[in-house]
Amino acid sequence: MLIELLIQKRVAAGITQIELAKGLGEYQSFVARLESGQRRVDVIEFLKLANILNFDAAKAIREIEALL
Repeated sequence: MLIELLIQKRVAAGITQIELAKGLGEYQSFVARLESGQRRVDVIEFLKLANILNFDAAKAIREIEALL
């Protein structure tokens, strides 16, 4: 659910994996691994992603929690 949310937010923001990776100070392959589920997202990364993709991290967590 988290991965789907992150992909949805990135696409909605019109940001490519390369642009997102640059914002995170990482390579595109890092974002690809996150989005494919090969790598977990830690809390600090999640907060950075929320900032870059311009969404409320706490609200997103509550929405995911409601689906469980």
